[in-house]
Amino acid sequence: MRDFSQDYSSLALNTATLGHNLDGQGAGWSPEKVIEGCASRGYGGIVFWRRELGNRAKDLGQRVREAGMQVVGLCRTPFLTGPLAFPSEQEIMDDFNRSIDEAAALGTSVLTIVTGGPEPDSKGILESQKILADRVAKAAPFASERGVNLALEPLNPAMAGNRTILMTAADALNVVDQVGADNVGVAIDVNHVWWDTTLAETLAARANGRILGYHLCDWLADTSDMMLDRGMMGDGVADLKAIRAAVENAGYAGSCEVEIFSANNWWKRDPNEVLDIIVERFKTVC
Repeated sequence: MRDFSQDYSSLALNTATLGHNLDGQGAGWSPEKVIEGCASRGYGGIVFWRRELGNRAKDLGQRVREAGMQVVGLCRTPFLTGPLAFPSEQEIMDDFNRSIDEAAALGTSVLTIVTGGPEPDSKGILESQKILADRVAKAAPFASERGVNLALEPLNPAMAGNRTILMTAADALNVVDQVGADNVGVAIDVNHVWWDTTLAETLAARANGRILGYHLCDWLADTSDMMLDRGMMGDGVADLKAIRAAVENAGYAGSCEVEIFSANNWWKRDPNEVLDIIVERFKTVC
């Protein structure tokens, strides 16, 4: 495993950690201030959300690189299946392609896919996974032409009703296999996989070279909200070092992206404090 105690250039901030993914949350820092705050502390990268970009994707990407960092990824595609998706496949695919163009304009090679839930009037997830694979396969060549990789992210089973049809790394890799495109892989998020006792085995057997992102947080023992009460690394029950070992043993050597949705704790703190604590926790417990 890599040693982060002295070299934390692999540390990246997902701006959701400061509340920027939801209107009215966090301290309201501009993207420019986030870039400055991360660069001054030695972060290696930033992950933006589409809602932050407007028509400034190219400019913001350039600002990140001028500050000595990289744009590690972009969150996210539209939901591709389920009740929260656009009502027609054409609308879904049009926005999917827009998200790919935005990632390319930012200059990032990774676009995260949060799939959406089972298709309306369907039962179970297998048929919806086939629809998901078909839609990702349609977009993959367009993404490849623009230098963008598509990272399917499995979510905690608690979100399976409307936000995901991928609950395990194995689920995500099954869809990757169905798509069969070189620029399609998976993103592994501690919040969503910490409970999976087969994770290391699955990644070792099937994920070599196919992990496109690794997302850090912790699972609080007394989590009060499945979406908006993630823990800072070290405050919960996830075995962070074991999960990272499984990810790195499968060949991943990229950035570690801190993504903490925390409406009642970390989003209420001074972002300077949050950024400093992230560095310390990354060096000591991750």
